[in-house]
Amino acid sequence: MRALHLYLVMVLWSIVSCTKAADDPQPVVMPPAGPTAPASTISFLSLGDSYTIGEGAGATERWSVQLAQLAKSEGLATPDIIARTGWTTADLQAAIRSANNSKTYDLVSLLIGVNNQFRGQPVATYRMEFRQLLETAVQFAAGRPGRVVVLSIPDWGRSPFGQGYDQARVSQQINQFNAVAQEECRQLGIAFVDITEITRSASDDNTQFTPDRLHYSGKHMQQWATQALPVVRTLLK
Repeated sequence: MRALHLYLVMVLWSIVSCTKAADDPQPVVMPPAGPTAPASTISFLSLGDSYTIGEGAGATERWSVQLAQLAKSEGLATPDIIARTGWTTADLQAAIRSANNSKTYDLVSLLIGVNNQFRGQPVATYRMEFRQLLETAVQFAAGRPGRVVVLSIPDWGRSPFGQGYDQARVSQQINQFNAVAQEECRQLGIAFVDITEITRSASDDNTQFTPDRLHYSGKHMQQWATQALPVVRTLLK
């Protein structure tokens, strides 16, 4: 049993926390310069990790891309994305610096933290680095915290793959990280959308997951987009 447990840990690490080979989705980093968008277009930047890049799902199935489709009539553009499987808060911040993206956006989303939790990093470290990312997101939003939206961390322990782990412990830790994120958002006046309970209700439906049984399908991520839509519409008024 110990050997099996160690094997499962190694597999989960390879899926959640490691940057894999060439078949992995690469970070989508849009160039900092380009033609000026039409005045009616609402520019959008989406920041995060595997849940933002949509590990195992198609490019059009990513939650932020689906959000843009739902808000197409309002002029929301398909997002620029900076995200990659395995990234922690520190990894995302480093990638943002490397991208050297000097553009500003009408809307910025952020979904990050599952790899901090999985790697056993302290909540205090997450708080400090998450706050820095919020400040970076506000900078991308041209200094407007009211144009930033944060999604809570999904509970991977409730996925089919996570059934081999201490689900109660994972859920407890996810709750702690999400409480920190929500508190930091409140202090800066940033919108926070809770999708965690949606992820917890998906465990018995395999169609809500990609083939790795850990990440979420386009069908499931559509629920995230739908949950975020009324909040985003309020922000864009």
